[in-house]
Amino acid sequence: METSTRSGALGRQAQNLFEFSAEPLLLCNPHADLIADVNPAACTLLGYDRALLRQMRISALHPGQLPALIVFTEAVFARGAYRTTSLIPRHAAGKELRVEYSGSAIPQDGGPPWLLLTIADLDERRRRAVDAAADDFMGGGIAAWQRVERVFRDIERENQLILRAAGEGIYGVNAEGKTTFVNPVAERILGWSAEEMVGRDIHSMVHHSHPDGSHYDHEACPIYAAFRDGAVHKVDDEVFWRKDGTPVWVEYTSTPIRDRNIVVGAVIVFRDVSQRREADERLHAALAEVDQLRARLELENAYLQEEIRTETNPRGIIGRSQAIRAVLRQVELVAPTDASVLITGESGTGKELIARAIHDASSRADRPLIRVNCAAIPRELFESEFFGHVKGAFTGALRDRIGRFELADGGTLFLDEVGEIPLELQGKLLRVLQEGHFERVGEERTRSVDVRVIAATNRDLKQENQRGRFREDLYFRLNVFPVVSVPLRHRREDIPLLAQHFLSSGSKAPRSGLRLSEADMRRLSRYDWPGNVRELQNVIERAAILAQNGRLRIDLPDGSSPAPPPVPEPAPEFGTILTDEEMRQQERANIAAAIKACNGKISGGGGAAQLLAMRPTTLASRIKALGLRGC
Repeated sequence: METSTRSGALGRQAQNLFEFSAEPLLLCNPHADLIADVNPAACTLLGYDRALLRQMRISALHPGQLPALIVFTEAVFARGAYRTTSLIPRHAAGKELRVEYSGSAIPQDGGPPWLLLTIADLDERRRRAVDAAADDFMGGGIAAWQRVERVFRDIERENQLILRAAGEGIYGVNAEGKTTFVNPVAERILGWSAEEMVGRDIHSMVHHSHPDGSHYDHEACPIYAAFRDGAVHKVDDEVFWRKDGTPVWVEYTSTPIRDRNIVVGAVIVFRDVSQRREADERLHAALAEVDQLRARLELENAYLQEEIRTETNPRGIIGRSQAIRAVLRQVELVAPTDASVLITGESGTGKELIARAIHDASSRADRPLIRVNCAAIPRELFESEFFGHVKGAFTGALRDRIGRFELADGGTLFLDEVGEIPLELQGKLLRVLQEGHFERVGEERTRSVDVRVIAATNRDLKQENQRGRFREDLYFRLNVFPVVSVPLRHRREDIPLLAQHFLSSGSKAPRSGLRLSEADMRRLSRYDWPGNVRELQNVIERAAILAQNGRLRIDLPDGSSPAPPPVPEPAPEFGTILTDEEMRQQERANIAAAIKACNGKISGGGGAAQLLAMRPTTLASRIKALGLRGC
């Protein structure tokens, strides 16, 4: 059937001439983009087996030359015969062949014509006038070009030729920028039909604006630049605009068409690269996130190393007094929640130890506790220290810096000496505590963090508020759960334990064989310790350094006041001291009351978890542990 089709296309006598011709010949069906037959001479020139060539597409034999192939084919059909040297077939071995194509239209009964190509090897016929036929065709000037445009429109209407088989969008423009033809892929990508585009200014339809929406002038367009310089222009970072007004990222090639060395139009081949660009952007974003996380980990590591170097107090809270037991009960109550805690007390009483105990007993224990000594930060650097800054935000900002809030994300931020925060920064701190949002210095991007705040101060913040030095709303936000760090003079029974601890393991100048005598203990217990635990630690370290013959020399200031009568002193602001069981019952009653007040709702807005400032999962665990399922 296939042989009879070819015979019908050429005729019996013509078939014999085709078969035995010394000139390489190709019979093509351009409407199906197929090679119908080749003679032995063409197989020899191209290096392919005849059966393989009969299965190939014309466009596959000329990769990347689709616009030129279209123009040549239509020139043959318009003139009946045409020559060109612009098409370069690829040899089976991969090399490019320099040839001259002579094309003839072969009429078909009841169907569109086929194409007979005679191939001349230019390496053997170097001096042949290869452009004579092309000049004859192009000599018709603009009228001939208009005929080509009409042919393109007719073929497009009939859904023929290689335009339909191509996987890229293709359209043609004349020297005035008017569209001459559009293939189906271009219609699908751009959303315009061929009837809507042909004859109109293509630039004003699909290429009128830059990706940022700014106007794209005709004179700056690379497609029209081809009209001026006659060069092929390739672009891979622009957008075409669809009919619905949405942009599509494209890469395109604009190939100029000449008439006697005058550019009279161009063929544009383009493809949609939106998905590839989105993938590249996601990759860049992921790499940026990796860089950010690496920088954050480096800063966290540097911070933690600094904490290790400066850490002087033991992590554990040492003591057996009623006051210490009451503090530990408060720690146990507040640790499972995310409520803000305000620790007050004199300097040196161990406020940071209480903060660490709360953090270590919380669900945030696997994230860092970030400490900020507010009294040690210069006023002009407060905002940068808390929120970070971007490169160039101020003089000396040589790189981006992560603030303490970001370092503490997911963990706990301990604001030591919170009363030292400047009044103008307190409002920004309040915003972070209420909303969890902030901006780095010099940056407009809003960032979100999940931070539990524990603050400590030796000042009376109520008095500071009355004097206009501390915001009342910030005080109430911090003082959700107050804890008082008891001065050492109110827990004298803990002094021997602390002194022995500092002597045996806490001293920076340890000496073996040193012990505290009963007289030493009595003397230490009588002293009022205005510097509290920190002063006791320094006294023990100094005594260890000055010890002689195994005996400590306790050096206390003169005039130390005698110890008061051993009357038990209630812990300040604690109220009645409760046993562990009483504390459990009190917590049970408190949670039950919250559930009742919220009509049984546990989580979400207006739920008991929100009322108690707890995480819903934490509250659910406490309900189960306290046996409140029936509430």
